[in-house]
Amino acid sequence: MQFPLSRVLTCYKEGPEAPRTAACKAAIRASGKQAFYDWNGVRLADVAGRHRRRIPDGRLCSAGNPTFRGLDLPRSDWPATRVKSGARLDLRFAVTAPHKGAFQLFITKNGYDPAKPLKWADLDAKPFLTKNNPRAVNGLYDLTATIPAGKKGRHLIYAIWQRSDSPEAFYSCSDVVIGNTSASPGSLGTKSLATSGGGHGGHDHGGTTPGGQGHGAAVPKGHAHGGASPTSLHVVRTASDEPAGGGLFGAGLICGTVGLTLGGVAGLLLTARRRRQENDL
Repeated sequence: MQFPLSRVLTCYKEGPEAPRTAACKAAIRASGKQAFYDWNGVRLADVAGRHRRRIPDGRLCSAGNPTFRGLDLPRSDWPATRVKSGARLDLRFAVTAPHKGAFQLFITKNGYDPAKPLKWADLDAKPFLTKNNPRAVNGLYDLTATIPAGKKGRHLIYAIWQRSDSPEAFYSCSDVVIGNTSASPGSLGTKSLATSGGGHGGHDHGGTTPGGQGHGAAVPKGHAHGGASPTSLHVVRTASDEPAGGGLFGAGLICGTVGLTLGGVAGLLLTARRRRQENDL
């Protein structure tokens, strides 16, 4: 989800190699860095609408996938977006491979405690937004909803995108703080993707999770589902991605150095031999 920003994309944008916030540091320790490079992999390939039966309490944000268990960590300091109670909110989902299907967005009940594992019973019984087969415009699903009146303080928005042309579904968790101030996507440690050139929207789709075709951001396979536009989110190879010695370039440099060294030794030996021959004469 691009707005409000989802947990997995928040940590991806902070940088899996050096996250800033305590929550993302803990999540990356729990899941490993690669899960956040595969930020668009929170999905179930064959769920076919059986979300509550397939995803156990305490594991909603990971969709029950142990690869993303860091997203389920109960903490009260997850970076959050400020939104206004009772206000209309433009929710943004970016998509690179549109599919037919339905979006459902749930919000937590009053009294929700983010320091406890998230359960299905923590969510309102009915979604505050349901949208069937929205039309993607310029790679975006823009959905308008009203935050339920009477909500205040810390809450969580749980999004489900169930495809109708496949049993596959995608999930995301977005932390929000509801008050009387206007929506502020850059508050409380989050960044506004709307102002930074786009980014993950819709669902945290795809990835390299077991049980279906891979749609990972780090190792793309098949076609990309949702997530950021290719120009806004990039997987950057770091020095740690190269094998010891710097890969082919490093190997060539080492070989070249060895060759120069051996050549130099041979030259010195030849010079010494000639000098001995001259002395004998």
